[in-house]
Amino acid sequence: MKSISENTAKKLLEVGAVQFNFQKPFQWASGWFSPIYCDCRLTLSFPKVRSFLKENFAILAKENFANVETIAGVATAGIPQASLIADYLEKPMLYVRSSPKAHGKGNLIEGKIEKGQKVVVVEDIISTGGSSLQAVKALQDAGAEVLGVLAIMNYGFENAQMQFQNANIPLVTLTDYTQLIIEISKIQDLDEQTMASLHAWRRNPQDWGK
Repeated sequence: MKSISENTAKKLLEVGAVQFNFQKPFQWASGWFSPIYCDCRLTLSFPKVRSFLKENFAILAKENFANVETIAGVATAGIPQASLIADYLEKPMLYVRSSPKAHGKGNLIEGKIEKGQKVVVVEDIISTGGSSLQAVKALQDAGAEVLGVLAIMNYGFENAQMQFQNANIPLVTLTDYTQLIIEISKIQDLDEQTMASLHAWRRNPQDWGK
């Protein structure tokens, strides 16, 4: 597991999916400011990295959710990853919208879903965990049995971890924020003040940078 986490973090850095900026922190849709921005969508443009993620997602799926029947992507960033995993595992695939479609049949879930179907939800990054757990609830409301959530990276916010625990939904990720910091420190000279700021942000992201 350590090897997967370490190698995933390295590959995210290699393709420029992770950026740091303390002078002009990135602002999230939630309004939070962050010294780090991780764009896992970039991995789709690099076939070797894309294949690495797909194959290691499959390993984690088999180890943690061996009886999975269907792969469900969270719109939008989880859709391509879910598609790759489903194809590799030869499983059905569907995806969950953030809100029902405004026209046509008004679907919230796109694809065939059956009651009792064992589903693994796929996301790219876990920050607050809100979008993933919203997708989980939609699937459960449709009668599916959600085995857990797979994601590329987890920021490791305490509140998000508690939400997954309270929902009784296992969360398995290829890598996490701590591993990213370890790998970035190997290639960049991060002074004590920078390291302290990175850890302070993870502990209290909603107030950091204000």
